Amino acid sequence: MKAFDFHRARDVDDALTIADATGGSYYAGGTNLLDLMKLGVTQPSSLVDVGGLGLDEITATDNGGILIGSGVTNSAIANHHLVRTRYPVLSHAILSGATTQLRNMATAGGNLMQRTRCPYFMDVTFPACNKRRPGSGCAALDGFNREHALFGASRSCVAVHPSDMAVALAILDAVVHIRSREGARSIAVSEFFRLPGDHPEQDNALLPGELIVGVELPPSEYAFHSWYLKVRDRHSYAFALVSVAVGMAIDDGIITSAAVALGGVAARPWRSPDAEAALVGNVADITTFGRAAEAAMAGAVALSQNAFKIELGKHGVVRTLQKAAARQ
Repeated sequence: MKAFDFHRARDVDDALTIADATGGSYYAGGTNLLDLMKLGVTQPSSLVDVGGLGLDEITATDNGGILIGSGVTNSAIANHHLVRTRYPVLSHAILSGATTQLRNMATAGGNLMQRTRCPYFMDVTFPACNKRRPGSGCAALDGFNREHALFGASRSCVAVHPSDMAVALAILDAVVHIRSREGARSIAVSEFFRLPGDHPEQDNALLPGELIVGVELPPSEYAFHSWYLKVRDRHSYAFALVSVAVGMAIDDGIITSAAVALGGVAARPWRSPDAEAALVGNVADITTFGRAAEAAMAGAVALSQNAFKIELGKHGVVRTLQKAAARQ
């Protein structure tokens, strides 16, 4: 690991000032960042500790939603009473990821900032990775790609985003709050993550020096009928081949509102308006769920080794909708 300077910020403004002066990376739990540093994938000259800035609370908002500080740990989010009662799909998603020890360290902000686990990105001995070395190529295109993207990929990159939490946030219309030395801004989670295009090295919409300070969830009508399903090679400590987050409002057996998002299939959580349209106004039954599943996976483009994920996605959508509909 390359030597680096370590700075402990006093408050948000101090953190922004230090990062601007040093070009440093923000550090909270470090569950992904430190791994990348040990592997030589990223080599920041300095780290700015933002773990003690008072961003570790979950509070109710005036409009009936909640605000999650960026420093709240994944365990604290998953087990908070407001999350468990108003946004259970978020709790399901977080508890599907990593291990208890990692969830105790990982933070909301860091979860959004984590980087792909594509093996060509994680191993610096592979020279071709446009995300790690822009312009070098994408080894996964003709290499090992069973875990890679079905949607939104390009010739420059076919990696997927690994977050479980972000998939749940996608159906909850979360808003990411950001601070910089120029001021504050907010961005919908649907616009936060970037598709690769010609610049896969840009994972998200953050500008240099910007710091995530919170994630806000508006009031949700999916407290009862929602679910998160993660399909993976093994039950513990594995990233999703395909994951599905769904939320529905059901009145007298008819679906009046729906949200569907998939993970493990793109460089961002893949929200499916077509699947949602196939659900709304129809009976909450297996026939409707099957049509929604077909719509969710329409347009998927398989690589040489991941065509199986299309059928996996269809079955995953149906199963998740069944679980959500059955919840009381």
